[in-house]
Amino acid sequence: MGAKGEETRARLIAGTRELIEQQGYSGTGLNQVLAVTGAPRGSLYFHFPGGKDQLVAAALLQAGQEVADLLTGLAADGADAAALSRHLTEVFAERLARSDYTKGCPIATVALEVAGTNEPLRAVCAEVYDGWQRILADQLTAGGFRPAEAAVAAGQALALMEGAVLLASVRRSREPLDDARHAVLHLLGAKAPGRR
Repeated sequence: MGAKGEETRARLIAGTRELIEQQGYSGTGLNQVLAVTGAPRGSLYFHFPGGKDQLVAAALLQAGQEVADLLTGLAADGADAAALSRHLTEVFAERLARSDYTKGCPIATVALEVAGTNEPLRAVCAEVYDGWQRILADQLTAGGFRPAEAAVAAGQALALMEGAVLLASVRRSREPLDDARHAVLHLLGAKAPGRR
């Protein structure tokens, strides 16, 4: 595929990401994607022969990878799990504030909508969340947690943050994310090795 083809594919994914995060899966049609991106219909089906689901999956995986790369980079720079959680909560809060509370977590809008109705996209969302949880768990393990405890604590931390994104969106306030940040730090501190 040439540079022009790669550029068109990237535009399709970027446009889809923007739309699904604001409007959800059902609220986003392929005609909207084409209008936003300026891509020809033939290019859409050339790059995504599986249609809308394949395009949405690519958008979700890309968004999920960006968050994973952010967390991995912070971990490589020495951030522990608490610092990763603080940073991720702040990223979500800033995204919500900049978008007038329409965009927080780049996965959550679609995940909530498709979990019970679209198995392939549910699996993609689960894959993304599992990856984030593993990064947090790895940092907890590096900090002295047993692997099983690290996995549970990381899952609880992620659930607190994701739930806070939903509450912040509905309440149009970052307060639930601030509360979640404190709760995650308390959770990770309470479960730290040597503390019971």
